Amino acid sequence: MLVSARSAAATGARHLLALGCLGLIFAANLPAQSRLRPVRPAHTYSIVARDSATGQLGVAVQSHWFSVGSAVAWAESGVGAVATQSFIEPSYGPLGLAMMRTGRTAAETLEGLLAADPYPEVRQVGMVDAQGRTAVHTGNLAIAEACQMTGAEFTVQANLMMKGTVCDAMVRAYEQTDSDLAGRMMAALEAAQAEGGDIRGKQSAALLVVRGESTGRAWADRLFDLRIEDHPEPIRELRRLLTVARAYLHMQAGDDYLTEGDIDRALEEYSRAEVILPHESEPIFWHAVTLASIGRVDESIPLFEKAFQMFPDWVVLVPRLPAAGLLPDDEGLVRRIEAAGR
Repeated sequence: MLVSARSAAATGARHLLALGCLGLIFAANLPAQSRLRPVRPAHTYSIVARDSATGQLGVAVQSHWFSVGSAVAWAESGVGAVATQSFIEPSYGPLGLAMMRTGRTAAETLEGLLAADPYPEVRQVGMVDAQGRTAVHTGNLAIAEACQMTGAEFTVQANLMMKGTVCDAMVRAYEQTDSDLAGRMMAALEAAQAEGGDIRGKQSAALLVVRGESTGRAWADRLFDLRIEDHPEPIRELRRLLTVARAYLHMQAGDDYLTEGDIDRALEEYSRAEVILPHESEPIFWHAVTLASIGRVDESIPLFEKAFQMFPDWVVLVPRLPAAGLLPDDEGLVRRIEAAGR
């Protein structure tokens, strides 16, 4: 009744009823242990954001805590993104997305969840919805140094930091970096670490980016879903994996164009992957296979030679490809390609 009275005074009876219903749903879904006491610390710094140009939604996070991404980072295409941290209640993630899916704003969603939470004073949560509206909360028992800041379609939040200036550094980096959403969020993490980061040091990090609009296939909506579970330099490793992931997005696009019969665009995508990962043999090999499969054998041979030098076992794979429809069933062609590995 106390929560209802406060809500009624602040927002009126209609909003009160909505929050009350949402609160009951949240309380019913909280694990019993969480209703008794907060038990899972995930002290950290994070950013949630929406890209105004593409509508992409994402979360990036780092902590001295194992597998921070598995509990802190949540996002759904066409719905929103959530970072739930400090003395963490993981249910804020899926329940927050469920509430925003019904049309609730980020602010309404966070207000409803906090109203039903027996321990809001130890929570730290950032949210952004599919329209770019944000909400952030830092409980008064968050461990210092703690901070939160909002900008255009993003929030940053941190607790247990070496310095209280971490959030300022994250905002500057995010706003000043010329990149896509993933690149700007990575810059925010790197700036936070450069500012001192988690007072305990480094251990895990994660980056989650989803499309702006849902395709109806959750697996296809995840553009980047990268986690460093336990590493001495998690942000540096996350940056490396982001580079690899970008190359493989081009590889996948090449495969998709090849399936559609658009050979020229497929070859363009494979070439882009090679530029991003010049020391990896896989993009080179499949680029060569595609050329050979469409009769451009002379162009393919130098690529095969390069791939075989980098990873000789590709030669073993070549004679298996005709049966899978990836090369013509031409023994002379197979022998010529294999010869490039000698």
